[in-house]
Amino acid sequence: MAEALGTDAERGLSAAEAAARLRTHGPNRLAEAPRRPAWMRWVQQFTNPLVYVLVIAGVIIGLLGDTVDASVIAGVVLINALIGYVQEGKAEQALEAVRSLLAARALVIREGARHPIDAGELVPGDVVWIESGDKVPADVRLLRVHRLRITEAALTGESVPVDKDVAPNPTEASIGDRTAMAYTGTLVASGQALGVVVATGAHTEIGRIGALVSDVTPLATPLTRRLDGFARQITWAIVGVSGLTLAWGHWVAGLAWFDLFLAVVGLAVAAIPEGLPAVVTIVLAIGTRIMARQHAIIRRLPAVESLGSVGVICTDKTGTLTRNEMTAVRVVLPEGELRVSGSGYAPEGRFERHGTGVPPDEVPALAPLLHAAALCNDARLHAQPDGTWQMVGDPTEGALATLAHKGGWPAADLAAHWPRRDTLPFESERQFMATLHEGPQGGYVVYLKGAPEQVLARCHSVMGGAPFEAAAWLQRVQQAASAGERVLALARKTVGGSKLDAPALASDFELLGLIGIIDPPRPEAVAAVAQCQAAGIRVIMITGDHAVTAAAIGAQLGLRAERALSGRELEGWDDATLRQQVADCDVYARATPEHKLRLIAALQAQGHLVAMTGDGVNDAPALKAADIGVAMGGKGTDAAREAADVVLTDDHFATIAHAVREGRVVFDNIRKALAYMLPTNGAQAGVILLALLAGLPLPITAGQILWVNTVTAITLALALAFEPAEPGVMQRPPRPPGEALITRAMVGRILFAAGLMVAATFGVFHWELSRGSEVAVARTAAVNTLLVCEVFYLFNLRQGEHHAWRWATLAGNPVALLMVALLVGLQAVFTYVPAVQAVFQSAPLVASSWGVALGLGGVLFGVIEVEKAVWRRRQAQPS
Repeated sequence: MAEALGTDAERGLSAAEAAARLRTHGPNRLAEAPRRPAWMRWVQQFTNPLVYVLVIAGVIIGLLGDTVDASVIAGVVLINALIGYVQEGKAEQALEAVRSLLAARALVIREGARHPIDAGELVPGDVVWIESGDKVPADVRLLRVHRLRITEAALTGESVPVDKDVAPNPTEASIGDRTAMAYTGTLVASGQALGVVVATGAHTEIGRIGALVSDVTPLATPLTRRLDGFARQITWAIVGVSGLTLAWGHWVAGLAWFDLFLAVVGLAVAAIPEGLPAVVTIVLAIGTRIMARQHAIIRRLPAVESLGSVGVICTDKTGTLTRNEMTAVRVVLPEGELRVSGSGYAPEGRFERHGTGVPPDEVPALAPLLHAAALCNDARLHAQPDGTWQMVGDPTEGALATLAHKGGWPAADLAAHWPRRDTLPFESERQFMATLHEGPQGGYVVYLKGAPEQVLARCHSVMGGAPFEAAAWLQRVQQAASAGERVLALARKTVGGSKLDAPALASDFELLGLIGIIDPPRPEAVAAVAQCQAAGIRVIMITGDHAVTAAAIGAQLGLRAERALSGRELEGWDDATLRQQVADCDVYARATPEHKLRLIAALQAQGHLVAMTGDGVNDAPALKAADIGVAMGGKGTDAAREAADVVLTDDHFATIAHAVREGRVVFDNIRKALAYMLPTNGAQAGVILLALLAGLPLPITAGQILWVNTVTAITLALALAFEPAEPGVMQRPPRPPGEALITRAMVGRILFAAGLMVAATFGVFHWELSRGSEVAVARTAAVNTLLVCEVFYLFNLRQGEHHAWRWATLAGNPVALLMVALLVGLQAVFTYVPAVQAVFQSAPLVASSWGVALGLGGVLFGVIEVEKAVWRRRQAQPS
């Protein structure tokens, strides 16, 4: 390889050659993607139909002379634009995070001498030295290795550090199987190596992933798409109705142009729900706050609602569904097998036989095995002040140390009585580790730990005197391996010398047993997967780990894991075949970033709304391509966090289930706010429209409409943002991605409620006139009647389609009662304060006027409940 790259493996490149190659290949950094100018990003925040509606409302209100309300709407537009502007540029942020993974310094050999240089100056052909604790500075072909193990979880999803060697790998080998390569940004767990740089900057695997991130176009969220569609619909509806009304008023009713124009402007103002963006933002903000308390940080407000629409969750395995902490789960002794409970490095759990707990001291053969696990081990456990445990060392050895601690044999205690006198460290060529210990009564014992085939080949007996049958033990090894476990064999022998040598390790060992180790599922993840499935959400696991391990974990999680499809299989399918295959498999192994992107695209092509979770650099493109990206905040990489919409601070998959539930609540409350605002705005517009068409005096003036819109937006509509979850929110299936924000059933309810409010308002207005009241009194009574009807309708909506004849209608949302009280106070000011009367042309009302308004509100409440009951009965009937 060195010769192919024109370099000398011993002396490296010359300074002149390195400089020439640096000019040719460029620095070992990722090129920055072109960015939009700041002014363009700002202008694009206003290219939204909903913003157009707000601007139109502001202009119309300004033309009416109400500068206060016009200023409020302008403020809403600017605040929304500012939020969008700040949150733009997610692709650039993700690329910056990927760039940060490149090592800052590198130890390079040039002209026969080692030099520490800026890693950005590395070029293909450079010979570099890496050792324990280093971050690999470029993609390197290994030339010499000494006990080299590299942690590649962030790049491949592999649970444990990978043993490296120099043997060539097949060209079709996946990244996780290329043992002769070390990749940019991965971490050297142990050992040292010499290698030649084969790729730098954008040509590295990390650079390729960065290019994928920049090429992915973020998808609009369901809420954004629905609000855009709604804004376009309502804009055209208002323009159309206003135009028709203008034509009718002039050519049919013969009204004067000026009076007609003011009336039509009032109609438009009444129809535009200018408070909707503020209410939606508040609902989303409340959901964001609740999710933050549940360890889910929302980076984009619409993502709150998107979670509630998710139909498929594609999730990484390592660190998301599992703890990313290796755990011993099986102990195979000559006399039988034990299972081990507990997970992670906390020494909490028990030994079990057939599901029943077994005290360790009742299993004589267990103690010698645990002694070997603790003594032939370089990892250590440390209890932390907060009650957690920290493991220092190799994850696999950490699992063995934890196992020994569970059995009552902490490594520190054993080491004090059995001091280590010599060590033969683990090396990938040998596949075992050996330690020599002096016993409390003198004498020396060698403990051997490693790959079963290597350890079994050195054994001639089994502890306890049972005959050694290699074939039977290999069958036990295969049984554990088929469950996705990494199997280690442990043995011992008594020796006379105080040094380890080749003859002492060649044979005559006594087999102590086998230990099966796996990165187990989080218990809460198993429950969360079941909860998601009960909610109609499919969970798919996509990992870079081995297929056998992935299938075993998938089965424990309750996924369809009869077989795990590999990334190599995906490469042989076209898009149509892939869409067929994803319908039947929930587990995908050895998946690269490109495979994850194809899987997400196939699911989206089937009409699914897809969430993707992950923590590694290899997950960043998929996190960005998914409808909703969820990154792990604790052990996740910066690249994953910056590419995501949601960051989980506790790294628990269970948190996603909580977030989905809250997302559904958010959508329900947004829909309730719409179902509330549209009938009220429609009623206001309907009152004006009916008056114009009938040639009657306006029951409510344009200024009074502005008052009604303002007070309802800051009181009643806002109360719906605090609604708790409806019963069974996680037992219903996800909403279809194409479902409109306003369904056909909602349209019927909106028109029905608006018609009742129009009738009540018109009726009170003409009733007041008929008994001799002045126009100002009649209009004040009409305004108050409309608001009373809106209050009663609010409590109709609080229970959704369930009946509202229950105590929870009043007590379930204290904010609603507070808002009603505030509205009563505001209406008292509107009705009885002289200064406000002068502005809005209102007048005091007598008790009978209030009585009629309250009575009509009660009638509306009852009629809506009857309509809901009819609707429920129709839904219950078989079609």
